[in-house]
Amino acid sequence: MKYSASKENHLKAIFHLQQEQGIVTTNALAASLRTKPASVTDMLKKLKEQKLLIYERYKGFKLSTEGRKAAVLVIRKHRLWELFLVKKLQFGWDEVHEIAEELEHISSRELVDRLDAFLGFPETDPHGDPIPDSQGRFQPRKQVCLSELPLNKVVQVSGIASQTTEMLELLQYNHIRLGTRLEIRKKFPFDDSLEVKVRNRPPVTISARVAKNVLVKDDEPLSEKR
Repeated sequence: MKYSASKENHLKAIFHLQQEQGIVTTNALAASLRTKPASVTDMLKKLKEQKLLIYERYKGFKLSTEGRKAAVLVIRKHRLWELFLVKKLQFGWDEVHEIAEELEHISSRELVDRLDAFLGFPETDPHGDPIPDSQGRFQPRKQVCLSELPLNKVVQVSGIASQTTEMLELLQYNHIRLGTRLEIRKKFPFDDSLEVKVRNRPPVTISARVAKNVLVKDDEPLSEKR
């Protein structure tokens, strides 16, 4: 079934909040969408009438099975378009979110499936987020944030938690992107900032906030990579 862009935006936002909170409140959804609770309430009524939501009295709401399917399809389209824009049209990873926000509302399933095949059935988007397959399944990710790692351990950047333009621009400036191998050389207790060494580049200092948003997976031992 085809839904309006506004309904798809609400479903996608609910999906992401549900991943974090389980049950979603009206105020949390309004904050996520940067709108007024009253307008969210009106949309929630429409989504409930279409059986896309399950309401739990005095608690909040969550997506029904059909609601989750619709939300995941929007996420699938968004992430495939982001990858296409970066991989094929050479956009920067900090430039694609708003464009993909428009493209994600194209309703053709055939187009999306062909786009998936054209890109080689990728598992992740340019920011390391998993791309749902045509059945709405996600590949699980085993990642930790950079701030949780010990010193002198080589890791590979596999995702970015906060994908604001400002965050991505900062990481790009410091030559940190998906696939980058790095190690923590020093931790500063004063503000929990880190000195990080990217291969073949001088060490840089990043804040605790940045470190918490850089997701990594373990790589080979340090002795093999120096």
